[in-house]
Amino acid sequence: MKKKIAVLAVQGAFIEHINALKRLNAECFEIRQKADLNPSIDGLILPGGESTVMGKLVDELGLFPRLYELITGGLPVFGTCAGLILLAKRISNGSHTYFAAMDITVKRNAYGRQLGSFAANGNFSGIGEFPMTFIRAPMIESAAENVEVLARENQRIVAARQDNMLVTAFHPELTHDLRVHEYFLKNF
Repeated sequence: MKKKIAVLAVQGAFIEHINALKRLNAECFEIRQKADLNPSIDGLILPGGESTVMGKLVDELGLFPRLYELITGGLPVFGTCAGLILLAKRISNGSHTYFAAMDITVKRNAYGRQLGSFAANGNFSGIGEFPMTFIRAPMIESAAENVEVLARENQRIVAARQDNMLVTAFHPELTHDLRVHEYFLKNF
């Protein structure tokens, strides 16, 4: 059965996720306003971008209550980079949290500014060696016992899962390797 995945499209790298999902034959659509929140979806992607701007737009567009309800109600959700920050319960270098659904502590811009962006290969549990693109990336400083760490880069946690949530500090949508998206579609 073809999964129907919603992609938050208010800011950031949403089109890259849509292209990856289409290559995997998943049905997908953009969420830009409240009317786009279809109750019959199988998953949600919160893309990379600027988390402060994304959080503000989600609130201003009236999307927050329904997205929060879907996420905390068990809808599978995949957050990359800024999406990881939106899902984090704690942000060590910021006072404002967003959905605060995943029991992790995140540090924003852990690898520095835009000039600190880089690519590396790392081992992703259940997938194997995977190319990782980091752009002003956060890192997971700590994870509760109920959070499974899926990948590390230089001993830093860069991918994890908890219940219905999958997060990566890197951007799998910016590579040609579809295995992380495939992992999300198959395991959530």
